[in-house]
Amino acid sequence: MLKSRRVMAWCVDFALVVTLAVLLGWFTVHRVSALLTDVPDLATRGGWEFLRSKGEALDVAEGMGLSLWGKAVGYVEQAFGALVVLTFLYQWASISLTGRTLGKALVGLRITPVAAHRAALRAVTTTVADVALYALACCLLVEGEFFLSALCWAASVVVFLLNAVPVLAPSCRSLADRLTGTAVESVRLPVPAAPLPPAPGDVPAW
Repeated sequence: MLKSRRVMAWCVDFALVVTLAVLLGWFTVHRVSALLTDVPDLATRGGWEFLRSKGEALDVAEGMGLSLWGKAVGYVEQAFGALVVLTFLYQWASISLTGRTLGKALVGLRITPVAAHRAALRAVTTTVADVALYALACCLLVEGEFFLSALCWAASVVVFLLNAVPVLAPSCRSLADRLTGTAVESVRLPVPAAPLPPAPGDVPAW
């Protein structure tokens, strides 16, 4: 029961991360599209550089293209960086303030014990396993570092599995649980006390 609830909690939390990634992706696409408005300005500077370069048009055109490409890559890397930072802040703030993320709250789970250093370390571990290594692999890919990107992709899969698979074991403890010395437990709701029977001789009120 605890295993299935942890899986459901992770699905909810990861759905929030995916939603955030989609919004950042949409924003980044618009930022990259807006670079087209800078083309006339780049063309003007490129023409001036062309006149000063004694007709070496190829070098000027290459510089303009690299300028646009560098800005686009920067926007993409900023989006991935924002995704990692916001994911960490979500995990850290949720655990620090309430001892649970939204997903865990919906399925009746909590993290114990809750301490500032444990919350921060758990947020780092979860962010690295779910988002950070993947984001780094994508950044390396757009930078043209294909080999390093492939290594990072492989590392992201390994770390994700090391964090997720142990939850299905009898101990039901993830890598984040073990590294931070925390555990995920069910929240026991208080049971209302049964009403006392009326004392002998009491007259019920109508």
